[in-house]
Amino acid sequence: MTDQTYNVLFLCTGNSARSIMAESIMNKEGAGRFHAFSAGSKPRGEVHPLALETLGTMGYPSEGFRSKSWDEFSGPDAPAIDFIITVCDNAAGESCPIMRGSGRRAHWGVEDPASVEGTEDQKLRAFAQTATFLKSRIMAFLNLPHETIDAMALDARMKQIGAMDGTTDKSAKAS
Repeated sequence: MTDQTYNVLFLCTGNSARSIMAESIMNKEGAGRFHAFSAGSKPRGEVHPLALETLGTMGYPSEGFRSKSWDEFSGPDAPAIDFIITVCDNAAGESCPIMRGSGRRAHWGVEDPASVEGTEDQKLRAFAQTATFLKSRIMAFLNLPHETIDAMALDARMKQIGAMDGTTDKSAKAS
């Protein structure tokens, strides 16, 4: 067993819902072993209130989050990133800036709950479902033997995690 703490960066285009929820869930569930951050390629500038409400309802931290650019993680003072995980299909197709660290990459695309139209209950259900899909992926990731797994096996497992229920990745659905 090692005392290493791994840094995980969750990326999305707007950094207002999915990546924020993933950051909160990872920080609570992976406390002591993982430290999560989130960012976006084109941050909206505010966190979606239903993302924060959903996190609070599920018992996850829901305060202190802000929508920020992934550029914050490319400078010399940025933390070294061990894992970069995209949670929206748009961000997965964009060229990320160079970041410090090895940054093993994976795509865990899930639907954007902020795009759901309908009643407040329908919107809340969409956010809850997205958070549940993200939590399932995060828990599978946390249960990997990070200290002993080789790089190829880790990459394969991270891809499998991205293909779990709720994926938006068409190539993952076909495999």
